[in-house]
Amino acid sequence: MKNVMLKIEGVQISADGEESIIEFMTEGKIYEKEKGTYIVYKESEICGMDGCTTTLKLFEGKISMKRFGTANSEMVFEKGKKYKSNYATPYGNFDMEILTKKVSYEMSDEKKGSVYIEYAMDLQGMMQSKNALNISIM
Repeated sequence: MKNVMLKIEGVQISADGEESIIEFMTEGKIYEKEKGTYIVYKESEICGMDGCTTTLKLFEGKISMKRFGTANSEMVFEKGKKYKSNYATPYGNFDMEILTKKVSYEMSDEKKGSVYIEYAMDLQGMMQSKNALNISIM
Protein backbone atom coordinates (compact mmCIF):
# COMPACT_ATOMS: atom_id res chain seq x y z
CA MET A 1 0.00 0.00 0.00
CA LYS A 2 1.37 3.39 -1.00
CA ASN A 3 0.33 6.87 0.17
CA VAL A 4 -0.46 9.24 -2.72
CA MET A 5 -1.83 12.74 -3.30
CA LEU A 6 -4.98 12.99 -5.41
CA LYS A 7 -6.29 15.96 -7.32
CA ILE A 8 -9.99 15.38 -7.91
CA GLU A 9 -11.94 17.42 -10.45
CA GLY A 10 -15.64 16.83 -10.99
CA VAL A 11 -17.97 18.51 -13.47
CA GLN A 12 -21.75 18.08 -13.43
CA ILE A 13 -24.09 19.58 -16.01
CA SER A 14 -27.78 19.41 -15.12
CA ALA A 15 -30.55 18.76 -17.65
CA ASP A 16 -31.21 22.51 -17.79
CA GLY A 17 -27.54 23.26 -18.60
CA GLU A 18 -26.38 24.48 -15.19
CA GLU A 19 -22.72 23.56 -14.66
CA SER A 20 -21.20 22.75 -11.28
CA ILE A 21 -17.44 22.25 -10.88
CA ILE A 22 -15.71 20.79 -7.82
CA GLU A 23 -11.93 20.59 -7.32
CA PHE A 24 -9.99 19.45 -4.29
CA MET A 25 -6.77 17.76 -3.22
CA THR A 26 -6.68 14.93 -0.72
CA GLU A 27 -4.42 12.18 0.53
CA GLY A 28 -5.20 8.65 -0.47
CA LYS A 29 -3.81 5.15 -0.63
CA ILE A 30 -3.21 2.94 -3.65
CA TYR A 31 -2.62 -0.80 -3.78
CA GLU A 32 -2.88 -3.86 -6.04
CA LYS A 33 -5.20 -6.77 -5.27
CA GLU A 34 -6.96 -9.49 -7.30
CA LYS A 35 -5.94 -8.22 -10.77
CA GLY A 36 -7.04 -4.68 -9.97
CA THR A 37 -5.66 -1.42 -8.68
CA TYR A 38 -7.47 0.16 -5.72
CA ILE A 39 -7.50 3.84 -4.78
CA VAL A 40 -9.01 4.80 -1.40
CA TYR A 41 -9.63 8.34 -0.15
CA LYS A 42 -11.84 10.37 2.15
CA GLU A 43 -14.33 12.74 0.53
CA SER A 44 -14.38 16.46 1.25
CA GLU A 45 -16.98 18.86 2.56
CA ILE A 46 -16.45 20.76 -0.73
CA CYS A 47 -18.19 18.02 -2.72
CA GLY A 48 -20.98 17.55 -0.20
CA MET A 49 -19.78 14.06 0.71
CA ASP A 50 -18.00 14.87 3.99
CA GLY A 51 -17.83 11.76 6.15
CA CYS A 52 -17.63 9.36 3.17
CA THR A 53 -14.79 7.12 2.13
CA THR A 54 -14.49 6.33 -1.58
CA THR A 55 -12.85 3.23 -3.04
CA LEU A 56 -12.11 3.03 -6.76
CA LYS A 57 -11.28 -0.32 -8.31
CA LEU A 58 -9.58 -0.13 -11.70
CA PHE A 59 -9.58 -3.24 -13.85
CA GLU A 60 -9.63 -4.05 -17.57
CA GLY A 61 -11.81 -1.38 -19.16
CA LYS A 62 -14.01 -1.01 -16.10
CA ILE A 63 -13.97 1.09 -12.94
CA SER A 64 -16.14 0.57 -9.89
CA MET A 65 -16.66 3.25 -7.26
CA LYS A 66 -17.95 2.45 -3.79
CA ARG A 67 -18.79 5.13 -1.25
CA PHE A 68 -19.67 4.47 2.35
CA GLY A 69 -20.23 6.67 5.37
CA THR A 70 -22.82 9.46 5.45
CA ALA A 71 -24.00 8.27 2.00
CA ASN A 72 -23.62 4.82 0.47
CA SER A 73 -23.47 3.96 -3.20
CA GLU A 74 -21.82 1.71 -5.72
CA MET A 75 -21.34 2.76 -9.32
CA VAL A 76 -19.83 0.75 -12.16
CA PHE A 77 -18.38 2.52 -15.18
CA GLU A 78 -17.92 0.54 -18.39
CA LYS A 79 -18.08 2.34 -21.75
CA GLY A 80 -21.45 2.02 -23.46
CA LYS A 81 -23.04 0.03 -20.63
CA LYS A 82 -25.87 1.03 -18.31
CA TYR A 83 -25.71 0.08 -14.64
CA LYS A 84 -28.44 0.47 -12.04
CA SER A 85 -27.79 0.79 -8.33
CA ASN A 86 -29.06 2.32 -5.13
CA TYR A 87 -27.91 5.60 -3.60
CA ALA A 88 -28.50 5.68 0.17
CA THR A 89 -28.42 9.13 1.80
CA PRO A 90 -29.58 10.55 5.14
CA TYR A 91 -32.59 11.86 3.14
CA GLY A 92 -33.63 8.45 1.82
CA ASN A 93 -32.75 5.81 -0.75
CA PHE A 94 -32.81 6.57 -4.47
CA ASP A 95 -32.57 4.44 -7.60
CA MET A 96 -29.63 5.51 -9.73
CA GLU A 97 -28.82 4.67 -13.34
CA ILE A 98 -25.39 5.29 -14.88
CA LEU A 99 -24.54 5.23 -18.60
CA THR A 100 -20.80 5.51 -19.20
CA LYS A 101 -19.59 7.49 -22.23
CA LYS A 102 -15.80 7.26 -21.63
CA VAL A 103 -13.62 5.49 -19.11
CA SER A 104 -9.82 5.41 -19.03
CA TYR A 105 -6.92 5.20 -16.66
CA GLU A 106 -3.14 5.21 -16.85
CA MET A 107 -0.78 4.08 -14.12
CA SER A 108 3.01 4.06 -13.98
CA ASP A 109 5.06 1.53 -12.03
CA GLU A 110 5.58 4.32 -9.46
CA LYS A 111 1.77 4.46 -8.96
CA LYS A 112 1.36 7.87 -10.55
CA GLY A 113 -1.27 8.41 -13.20
CA SER A 114 -4.79 9.49 -13.94
CA VAL A 115 -8.39 8.28 -14.03
CA TYR A 116 -11.05 9.78 -16.31
CA ILE A 117 -14.77 8.91 -16.36
CA GLU A 118 -17.51 10.59 -18.38
CA TYR A 119 -21.08 9.45 -17.72
CA ALA A 120 -24.76 10.33 -17.68
CA MET A 121 -26.67 9.84 -14.43
CA ASP A 122 -30.38 9.57 -13.72
CA LEU A 123 -31.37 9.73 -10.07
CA GLN A 124 -34.86 8.30 -9.51
CA GLY A 125 -36.03 10.12 -12.66
CA MET A 126 -35.87 13.35 -10.62
CA MET A 127 -32.42 14.53 -11.58
CA GLN A 128 -30.55 13.92 -14.79
CA SER A 129 -27.01 15.11 -15.40
CA LYS A 130 -23.92 14.70 -17.52
CA ASN A 131 -20.81 14.18 -15.43
CA ALA A 132 -17.05 14.00 -15.76
CA LEU A 133 -14.57 12.90 -13.10
CA ASN A 134 -10.85 13.43 -13.51
CA ILE A 135 -8.45 12.15 -10.84
CA SER A 136 -4.70 12.86 -10.98
CA ILE A 137 -2.59 10.52 -8.88
CA MET A 138 0.66 12.16 -7.73
